[in-house]
Amino acid sequence: MSDPNDIIPPGRTPVFTTLLVLACFAAVGWIAYRIYAPTRAEVAPNPADYPAEQRWRYTPAGRQQYLADLRVREQVAATTYGWVDQKAGVVRIPISEAIKLTVRDQAASP
Repeated sequence: MSDPNDIIPPGRTPVFTTLLVLACFAAVGWIAYRIYAPTRAEVAPNPADYPAEQRWRYTPAGRQQYLADLRVREQVAATTYGWVDQKAGVVRIPISEAIKLTVRDQAASP
């Protein structure tokens, strides 16, 4: 009938497997909680704690002023002539002139 070498495992094996699976779920849940749990909000930095040339970064008004200055500098660079590297002979030309020169060169090529 049955072979004496076939041993039925004891009844605690399904319990042990169940506990092991539950422990794995608990570990994954704990890791997910540690990764995705909300953290405390950081305290806003005090601009007075930083050098004067960096204080603009820590106030909305300072960032708005920096952005406005940056846009003015970019507009000037995009619409005026100037040297990029005088030693190498590299110049900056207005975008409108660059477009005209590109169209002219493309029209001249076969």
